[in-house]
Amino acid sequence: MENLQIGKTNNLKVLKELDFGIYLDGLNEGEILMPRQYVPANTVPGDYLDCFIYFDSEDRIIATTLVPFAEVDEFAYLEVISVNPTGAFLNWGLPKDILVPFREQKTDMGEKRKYVVYIYYDEQSKRIAATAKLEKYLNLEPAEYTEGEAVTLLIYQKTDIGFKAIINQKHIGVVHTSDIFMNVDVGMEMVGYIKQMKEDGKIDLLLQKPGYHAIDELAQKLLDVLKTKGGFLPLTDKSPSEIIYHQLGMSKKTFKKAVGSLYKSRIITIEPEGIRLKVE
Repeated sequence: MENLQIGKTNNLKVLKELDFGIYLDGLNEGEILMPRQYVPANTVPGDYLDCFIYFDSEDRIIATTLVPFAEVDEFAYLEVISVNPTGAFLNWGLPKDILVPFREQKTDMGEKRKYVVYIYYDEQSKRIAATAKLEKYLNLEPAEYTEGEAVTLLIYQKTDIGFKAIINQKHIGVVHTSDIFMNVDVGMEMVGYIKQMKEDGKIDLLLQKPGYHAIDELAQKLLDVLKTKGGFLPLTDKSPSEIIYHQLGMSKKTFKKAVGSLYKSRIITIEPEGIRLKVE
């Protein structure tokens, strides 16, 4: 028999409907209640529902159509709602907050502060919990990425050389300070790119697509912005990188390459105060 995935989204069959909710086929866990407030309109026995399975305040297995910020086996950036002698309780998007026991905290967690944590299911205690000790849940085996490959990133630690990021909810990579052209902070989620796979297994990351194809795409992006701005942008190679990123979403280095590409194609002219689209 297929097992119910606790702490994750399951697709379950509706068995019966009562005044206070519906009962779902919980596979190896038997029938599971979904309270009335979470039941989609027009649901009838025989339907299948995508539902998240967790424990209510009385530690009973329960189903909901609410979507948490993260599921079991995922990393997330969550806020501490309260702290008591048991540990810190984080808001993960459900009525019952998730606990980070003191033994799973790297430093004492404080109320209204946010932390990157990993969600796990403790088979012994039969509870879903979170931990700030991320390294033991990251995959340290050599990864198989290709240079230039797009990946999802969750920034989780600032270091002397840049920022550490969790790649695709699995591996560790580093965005070096020299490759950062935008505001980056712990907890940010974004699309990044593999810059280099090192022989020692370490992974360097970029926040912008590398290579000539990226320049072509960004030259087109710059051209599109020029057209929406009436054919002129008050940006030059002397403009602050922050302003360039704010207006175009690209680094100063990439902006200069994109300008060069459009200039060589005789699409724009470069003026002392900015760049101008040529009039056909």
